[in-house]
Amino acid sequence: MRWTRRLRLCTTGVVALSALLAAPAARAAEPRDGRLTDLVNPFIGTENEGNTFPGAAVPFGMVQLSPDTGHNTGYDYSWSHIRGFSLVHLSGVGCRIGGDLPVLPTTGDVTQTDYAKYAAEFSHDDEAASPGYYRVGLKTGIEAELTATARTGVQRYTFPATDKANVLLNAGQALHRTVSSSVEILDDRTVRTAITGHGFCQDTKPYTVYTVTRFDRPFTAYGTWDGSTVTAGAKTGTGGAYVRFDTTTDRTVQATTALSYVDADGAAANLSAEGGRSFDTVREAARRAWEARLDLVRVQGGDETLRRTFYSSLYRSFLAPNVGSDVDGRYRGWDLGVHRATGFSYYQNWSLWDTYRTQSQLLSLLAPREARDMAISVIRISEDGGWLPKWGYGTVETNIMTGDPVTPFLTNAYQQGLLKGYEEQAYRALRQNADGVPPADSPYVGRESNREYIAEGFAPYVKGRPKTKMGDSDYHQGASATLEFALADAMLARMARDLGHDADATRYAARSQNYRNIFDPSTGFFRARDASGAFAGPADPAQSVGFHEGTSWQYQWLVPQDLPGMVSLIGGERAANARLDSFFAYDKLMADPVRTAREVWVDGPYAYYNADKYNPQNEPDLIAPYTYLSTGQPWKTTDVVHAALTLFTDGPTGMTGNDDLGTMSAWNVLSSIGIFPVQPGYDTWGLSTPVFDRVDLTLDRRYYPHGTLRITAPGTSATDRYIQSVRTDGTAHDRTYVTTADLRSRRSLDFTVGPRPSEWGTSPEAAPPALK
Repeated sequence: MRWTRRLRLCTTGVVALSALLAAPAARAAEPRDGRLTDLVNPFIGTENEGNTFPGAAVPFGMVQLSPDTGHNTGYDYSWSHIRGFSLVHLSGVGCRIGGDLPVLPTTGDVTQTDYAKYAAEFSHDDEAASPGYYRVGLKTGIEAELTATARTGVQRYTFPATDKANVLLNAGQALHRTVSSSVEILDDRTVRTAITGHGFCQDTKPYTVYTVTRFDRPFTAYGTWDGSTVTAGAKTGTGGAYVRFDTTTDRTVQATTALSYVDADGAAANLSAEGGRSFDTVREAARRAWEARLDLVRVQGGDETLRRTFYSSLYRSFLAPNVGSDVDGRYRGWDLGVHRATGFSYYQNWSLWDTYRTQSQLLSLLAPREARDMAISVIRISEDGGWLPKWGYGTVETNIMTGDPVTPFLTNAYQQGLLKGYEEQAYRALRQNADGVPPADSPYVGRESNREYIAEGFAPYVKGRPKTKMGDSDYHQGASATLEFALADAMLARMARDLGHDADATRYAARSQNYRNIFDPSTGFFRARDASGAFAGPADPAQSVGFHEGTSWQYQWLVPQDLPGMVSLIGGERAANARLDSFFAYDKLMADPVRTAREVWVDGPYAYYNADKYNPQNEPDLIAPYTYLSTGQPWKTTDVVHAALTLFTDGPTGMTGNDDLGTMSAWNVLSSIGIFPVQPGYDTWGLSTPVFDRVDLTLDRRYYPHGTLRITAPGTSATDRYIQSVRTDGTAHDRTYVTTADLRSRRSLDFTVGPRPSEWGTSPEAAPPALK
């Protein structure tokens, strides 16, 4: 269903615009008492393949307790039955993973063991969610409520009066493919499971999760099932278990389920440390945890819809990566051995191809302590498993996506000052990754086509080349792999230079120019080359081959390390601006930005190919709107960014494509406050007009000595959106970017805005410099 609301969005010489969106049936809490959590709508992105989840979690928690409706990633707003409330969900991913131990309350005899058959119908009219809390009234007459701690999910079920109130714990079904499962009734309050599964976009090595569930009162009966056979009174099974209560007088049943990726003892320890509290106490603690996170960014201005959309994006930006270590510090490494994190928390779940562009920078700004631990965790993956990850889930590598996203992820952490004491450990792992290929018996794919890239200066496109490992292959995406390797080499060169590895720095800097080797002068675009060096595929850049989830048009701008060089290749600033204007349909954008964003730009979460226009639904060209900062027309960045921001709305369809563990949400947050990481992996933040009159950031004094940063743009609006001047701490700032050092040493970043473009930022010296 669609939402309807009015957007007062004007462009120069154009009247106010309307956008057709949908009215929400699912309910988020109404704002009260200045609580920012009441501005968050967890249902945003739960329809049209945003693939978010509405259930309960705390920031970066191991557990995401949420309903599953039958969609491959968990919950879809358009579905009407709930199969269970399961423990693990990754926000916004494109493939099935997690969904472990779906639990569902029922009444009557237990006759079905397939959760697709015993699923309970529900209505959005009787459903609500807020950060750390979810509730739904099932049409069976049962109310289900969910909340969470870092390592436990807490459920409260209110049954009708019956002596057959059941809770089904399904160990044998999940979103992933289950390899094996076991369930055991330990006593009259406790159920334990072990679940081994694998899956994701293609497949993974198996991984195991362990759970223990403790109820707040004794069962009156219980049983287990194997396949479709239910055995009353049995204490062990391979499929699942049911436990029964008499709710004729006391209608409420509470259960706490603890999770561990290590072993059953880890789950028990997590339950002992984080369980034992009332549902309402846990719910309030979760709300306070979210309030503290959201309070790091205080905005003034904008209407309630804009603020709700913004804070919902900020909320989703803090959902991942996830704690992977138990309360005693133990974690299961990628060698499948048990290790202990000392002095840091171990994190897991790495959608690096996505998050290296936006979310990792946002976390380095707003959650640097956690971001440091996350970077250390990635280093530990290399030390435990032998190589750096590409796209990791839990204890396994999926090898999904291509290129080299881990390098800019870690060099960003270095540039933001998060790797103190770990610089050389990180560098050794990065150097191994940049100069080699994982062994054949390693599950990691790394830079799969690195030998050719180093020898020939490009990663070849080899159509149909058989894959030797699970996941995606760089050989199938040679053109985009070349661009991403070159970007990573540039970022690693800067880190190498800082650490005194001068010979390496020179070598990597030279390799960062390899983007030139796939430029086809006859078309003026990047183009895949086959193993012989010949250009491959159609000459039409909209029909190009060898670009992962995109076309040559969209990857044209992925040279943040050397935009002046790229601009020179395509004929200079005038030619570059003409191409950018065509790419963004700029004339149409100025006439009707909302319609252009929805109908002229690429629309659809999986519409990757056969396009010559901007795709705000996917990652390859997320930084493209900021290219104008380097071509002498910075005001057009604001025009494009503000049009793209209209795609984020406060309804179930209000995401741009898959959220990919907060990537798209972080884009919205950073673009809304006016600073954006235009050179991912480095410390450069491009400037555009904020959509709020004032933004107050509370920053960690260990990294930002002043502890705050105020960003102002008084009077910013659809009509008055063009930067006239910028001042930092009262001093004129003529560049189109700031650095992390600037943010650390300043208290304020002040924009003066007006109705027409100005000369601000148009000089060649104003643009972000090339990294050489």
